[in-house]
Amino acid sequence: MTALATPLADAFWATSLRRWNAVCWVLFGAMAVGLVTTVPASGSKYEALALLSCVVLCYAVLDRFPGNPVVRPRVYLSALVLALGGLAYLGSSYAALFMVTLPHYWMFGRTPRVSMGFLGLATGATLAGSLIRQGWTAEFFGETMVSTLIVVAVGVLIGLWAHSVVAQSSERARLIEELERTQAQLSEAHQRQGAADERERIARDIHDTLAQGFASIIVLAEAAQAGIHHDPATSAQQLRSIESTARENLAEARELVGSARQPGPGQVAGGSVAQTLRRTLDRFAEDTGLAVDADLADLECDQQTRIALLRCTQESLANVRKHARASMVGVVLARRPHGVELEITDDGTGFLVGESTGFGLDGMRKRLAELGGRLTVTSSVGDGTRILAMIPMAGEVEA
Repeated sequence: MTALATPLADAFWATSLRRWNAVCWVLFGAMAVGLVTTVPASGSKYEALALLSCVVLCYAVLDRFPGNPVVRPRVYLSALVLALGGLAYLGSSYAALFMVTLPHYWMFGRTPRVSMGFLGLATGATLAGSLIRQGWTAEFFGETMVSTLIVVAVGVLIGLWAHSVVAQSSERARLIEELERTQAQLSEAHQRQGAADERERIARDIHDTLAQGFASIIVLAEAAQAGIHHDPATSAQQLRSIESTARENLAEARELVGSARQPGPGQVAGGSVAQTLRRTLDRFAEDTGLAVDADLADLECDQQTRIALLRCTQESLANVRKHARASMVGVVLARRPHGVELEITDDGTGFLVGESTGFGLDGMRKRLAELGGRLTVTSSVGDGTRILAMIPMAGEVEA
């Protein structure tokens, strides 16, 4: 299929054909009147009228019934070539018919190759008919051949120009359609990625808040059940911790549900991050009985940074509770020239960092990366674990 066989090209040629139809019928009528009134009654007159009628009939059938199986565009062009050769031989209105039907080669040929082929056949038939009638005379060379070739040359230039314009327009339309399709695909991909990122964010928030709280409740409930008979005071304290943790989980759940109304990253959250971390560490020490050594600089930071530091602390303490079997935890929050650092260490069993597949560490890394920070995990079996979270800060105020 050629480059011109596009809806835009079809529309162009269909519009051109409709506009030329009216002109053609007038010119066909004028040619018929001219033959009747100017040519003396003879056999050649009726033959010329018959040839013209054949062309007009084929054109009418093709125009009125474009899908008919008999008179196809190339059949019409073939009949036109034969009629031009016959009229040139008879010397009756062939030049007028040639000029009137010149656009038809491009409208019905549809491709430059086919159009040029039929136009060449029409030119050859016209010159052959004139040559048979006139012979190798000066009139043939000086008038017939020259005028015919001029008309053909002009028709070729106009037809090629029209094809070029349509080809360029079709290419532009194709590129625009491809661009729109690509933009639609890109928009759909962005929507899918946005939905996936939102699901991952929600999963990370649930893991860092509700899941950790429920894990703490389970551990406290098991401990309270085990000591309810021989140490009721401790069990009562653990039950109070369960209640407090459940209330905090409920508040976290409400916060997640209403996350769209949370302060933006540029707003300052109430209180300092040191106070927030201190409450978390006190609860951890109360629930686990582990010694906690905390050195927390009293810094103020935006809401997103505060949440990231809190989640990193909660996740690290949860890992200590579940896996480390440590006796002491150290936490340092400090202001550095390159930003804020949070360091959490324990003297537990440690682990092989390269073999860690947990969701928690990966979630911390992604949360810090969203703020331009990074997470460094140092650990080995038997030597404890060191978690270092760094978040770059711009213009935070040190209290």
